[in-house]
Amino acid sequence: MRVIGDRVDDDPFGQPPDQQSASDRRGEGNALGCLGLAYADLGETRRAIQFHEQYLAIAREIGDRRGEGNALGNLGLASAVLGETSRAIQFFEQALLIHREIGDRRGEGNSLGNLGNAYKNLGETRRAIQFYEQRLTIAREIGDRRGEGNALWNMSLALDQLGECAQAIQHAEQALTIYEQIEAPIAAQVRAQLAAWREQTNT
Repeated sequence: MRVIGDRVDDDPFGQPPDQQSASDRRGEGNALGCLGLAYADLGETRRAIQFHEQYLAIAREIGDRRGEGNALGNLGLASAVLGETSRAIQFFEQALLIHREIGDRRGEGNSLGNLGNAYKNLGETRRAIQFYEQRLTIAREIGDRRGEGNALWNMSLALDQLGECAQAIQHAEQALTIYEQIEAPIAAQVRAQLAAWREQTNT
């Protein structure tokens, strides 16, 4: 799940020069982060990394902890796309620490979900499920329906890997209900996978 960069709400006009400078740099960092996300969407992962690294540098320079966490999360996602899972985990762990430090529950949930995906890719499925469970708890706590659906869906895939098909179906059914309610495009994929699992259990 991709971390979304914050938009700038500060109005630099009428502020002292030092505040204007900080606001300008924050806006520059956010713009770089958005460019990174855009290039990631285009599949230009290495170019995306360049923008996220610049965003990270600015966030650290001006003490923007939320921006730092977002940049680290996006660097983790980019590393995962490149197959650099261990490096991705390092970025996600750093992002998680920051999100917890500043009380950003949505960011914390995203980091936990990303860590779950990373460990699932490493074949550590039970450890991945532990992260998904934490991610699910936070999503429900803050009313993040999409995050709740993602956690349930990812858990269903992990449970299927462990051969626990009945539980996988239960989690996928809950995910599908949410995806249909929020009209998420992934609902069709979940519906198809559920049909395949049900067919397997009936044969």
